[in-house]
Parts: sequence; structure tokens; C-alpha cells
Amino acid sequence: MSDKQPAPAVPSATIMMLREDPGLEVFMVVRHHQIDFASGALVFPGGKADPQDFDTDLIPHLDGADEDANMRAIQVSAIREAFEECGILLARAEGEEGLIGAERLLTLEDYRTTLHSGEVSLKDFVEKEQLRLACDQLVHFAHWVTPTMLPKRFDTHFFLAVAPEDHLAVHDGHESVDSVWITPAEVLEGASSGKYTVIFPTLRNVEKLGDSDTVEAAIAAARDSEIVKVLPWMEQREDGGYICIPPAAGYRVNDEKMPDRG
Repeated sequence: MSDKQPAPAVPSATIMMLREDPGLEVFMVVRHHQIDFASGALVFPGGKADPQDFDTDLIPHLDGADEDANMRAIQVSAIREAFEECGILLARAEGEEGLIGAERLLTLEDYRTTLHSGEVSLKDFVEKEQLRLACDQLVHFAHWVTPTMLPKRFDTHFFLAVAPEDHLAVHDGHESVDSVWITPAEVLEGASSGKYTVIFPTLRNVEKLGDSDTVEAAIAAARDSEIVKVLPWMEQREDGGYICIPPAAGYRVNDEKMPDRG
């Protein structure tokens, strides 16, 4: 038996941006083929938390952030990643109650690149532009941790958020090469037909989202649900290997046969 310790799971955030047009749709991107995780797959925007997301100097610029330092940083990461990857910014101008509109957002477009490159820090961005990040718009949806046997591991929190009506979601062209507003049913059909590559955690969360017909219902269901951490494991059965997740997490599928590698 190997004594090798599992790789550490890196704190990460994923944001499921929702709209109604006329039914429930979610914004998804296609990962660049050179990205080392889920390359070429249809996924939700997101990524690992940056050290800057943990900066306590950001706290005065956050609305409704979690009191726990790690969860607060993950909320910040979700908002930052949504802005960098799809151009939606959940933020308010200092002294205002409503989220910034399309006209103000357009003046901030260049920051998508400079934040992503590290040329500008998130702290400098919100201070210079006098913005408050709207953590109160995030609804905790799921918590998944990469299995211990894999070399790259992520400790990922999924959030729901309603996209402001006048924000135009567009993929960044760097980490993601295509994007689409899509219904959960279309994702599931595309995954089944081979039109889309959808990894196991994404597929399960799309299914769970699809249990709601409207954005309002999805938000309400998430608020009422207990978040159970999902750490998948492998089981070897008579007919092959299965990836399994705990039934208490509330997903339609709790195990799935892995493809044979012959």
C-alpha cells in the first residue's frame, strides 16, 4: 500500500449565472484546449481562489460577505472569475443600492484583462473605481472536492447568481473559447448525444439545477437546501468501476459506471 499523501485540494469557486428567457437558462463556457483542467469541456465560469481574494483590505468593499475568512475569499473569487471570464460584474457603486448597469460596466471592460494578468489587483480595482462587490447576490448551491486519488485537486463551492438584465455575458477568449446561454435540458441532451463534453460534477449540478423551472424556484430551492460536501470515490463492482457520491447530497444520480479503457 502506498504511503503517498493526497495532493492538497485548492480552494475554488464556480458561478452558475442564471437568467429567464423565457425559461431557466444558465451561462456556460467551453474551456480552452490548453487549460490543464477540463480542457474542451462545457463548464460554468470559475477557477481557483487567488491569494488576493483573501486580502482583508477588501472587507470594507464587500456587501453581505461570509464571516468565515475562507468562504469570504471564495465568494470574492466567484465574483472576480465571473467578471474575468464572462464580463458580468456583481458590484455596486459606493453609496448606491442597485447593481451597476451596462453603461458603467462598459467603462470597466479593460479591467477584465488587467485583472486576469495580475497587472491590476482586485483591491486597487475596487478602490479606484469605488465599487462594492455584491457577495449578497451569491446563493450557495453545492460543495465538491476532487477525489483523493487524482494529482490535481480542487475544493470547489458552487454559487447561483442572477445575471443583471443589461449585462452582456461574453467569454474571455483566453481560458474559454466559446459560450452559451443554455437550458439544463439542452446540456443533458447534448452530453448524452456527444455534442458536448460535460464532466461528472458539472453534469450532476446541471441535473440538480434542472429540477427547478424558473430562476426564482432555483434560488429558493438552493436557499432551503442543506449543502452536503461531495467527495466522490471509486468502487469496483462485478461489471466494472463506478464513481460514487453520497445520496445525502440530493442528486438524481449517486453512481455512474466508468467507461472501459481497453
